[in-house]
Amino acid sequence: MEPAQVVWHNAGLFDFSLPLSWGRQPLSHEESHLLLPMDSAWLALERPDNPMTITVMLRVEELTESRLREFLQHYWLAWERFRYLPVARAPGWWWELDPTFELSHHLSVVDGRLSALELRQWVSARLNEPLPDYRPRWKFWLVPDAEGGAALLLRIHHCYADGLSLLGVFERVCPPSPQQAPVIYGAREEADLGRWRRAAGGWLQAVGSGELDARDGVHPDKAPRHPVERLALQGARLVNEISQFLVEPEDSPSPLKQPLLGRRGCAWTEPVALDRFRSAAERTGCTVNDVLLSCVASAVRVRLSDGVTDLDDAILHAAVPVNIRERLPADVRPQPGELGNYFGTVFVPLPVDGDSSLERLFRVKHETRRLKRSWQPGISWGLTGTASLLPASWRQSIAELMYRKASAVVSNVPGTQEPRYLAGCRIRQQMFWVPQAGNIGLGISVVSYAGQVQFGVVADEAILAEPEAFLQDCLSELEALLD
Repeated sequence: MEPAQVVWHNAGLFDFSLPLSWGRQPLSHEESHLLLPMDSAWLALERPDNPMTITVMLRVEELTESRLREFLQHYWLAWERFRYLPVARAPGWWWELDPTFELSHHLSVVDGRLSALELRQWVSARLNEPLPDYRPRWKFWLVPDAEGGAALLLRIHHCYADGLSLLGVFERVCPPSPQQAPVIYGAREEADLGRWRRAAGGWLQAVGSGELDARDGVHPDKAPRHPVERLALQGARLVNEISQFLVEPEDSPSPLKQPLLGRRGCAWTEPVALDRFRSAAERTGCTVNDVLLSCVASAVRVRLSDGVTDLDDAILHAAVPVNIRERLPADVRPQPGELGNYFGTVFVPLPVDGDSSLERLFRVKHETRRLKRSWQPGISWGLTGTASLLPASWRQSIAELMYRKASAVVSNVPGTQEPRYLAGCRIRQQMFWVPQAGNIGLGISVVSYAGQVQFGVVADEAILAEPEAFLQDCLSELEALLD
């Protein structure tokens, strides 16, 4: 990664000193190359009624079009991938440089004042707009006169990056002080397919050496010492882990498993102090993540109680993304600021039949501990990555294998503990909405930022007609745990 340096004057203008390969200068290296398997998988799994697009909303104080445009031109576009578009061409998907790239194609400004309700309706409408496939698949909208401060919306296809990668981009270009300018940012777009062969070899070596046992907390004295015995034990564990993953029961029929209409609505809560979640976690000996999942389970239970679902026999899972960067061998682990998709998925059973808040919380705690020690994140990461390598007729089987085991996607992204500044303007809130693969029509996102937590929900109209009520049920469960 080649750093770009910048000096930010007090007047709010930028004095850039960029390498010639950045900014408006033409690129001199190869202008097309294959997408890595885990990036192209999100193109292969996409459906017309369920696009694989991440949506991010920032509430930024006093952000203007001119400041935003200059910011994007010099900082956002320092990541060369954002000038590329994915193109289907044998033998797979390729990144190709957009020969007619213009920032104006990817930035719109919305005039007029929007109330809180109008802003929510406007964001929902954007969620239902497809991104054009003849340009790089991302776009910003700025609503400078939204009630409560300017709103900056980004929609970007999952093939560019996962949530943590995008968070890393914003952390690098949004410093903790309005007088501080980003110093190291941007990345060249280079393909190294050999990394994936090295990753497979490194993982198999880790299996044979017992390194994975150490990562999972197995004491060295309890691990077999003879290499053959160790390899046999690890091989048996791998077979067992894959078998458990494959035989995990599918979710029961419920109001959350309806055919999708392809029309989505979204909502988000006001910020809640992170200390409230920490207090509930400390009182019960659980983690903040356990509390968050328990809140989601309670809200799902309310939805099912309104219908004809038998809660005692209901089987429901949440597909929860898990960062696997630290589990990858060091030579293929992504560098800070590098784009891409490096997460697996675990399917956490939701205790919707639990009669009390504490019962649901402790059952969530038990399941998350079990899954945390499993190899399920790596297995699901590998299975998803194979989707782009299979014939189109087989991809649906992979999607059904993965996502018929879940009724919702729940993603928790931890942001920075201190406020950040975009183009010198304070970011007050961060919110995002996750895409849902397969026939999943409900996505719940949890974002922590500057000591606050917000819940967001995006749902197909066939699954959830009133997303605001769902979020209120999440917050009610938090109050029950605190009481």
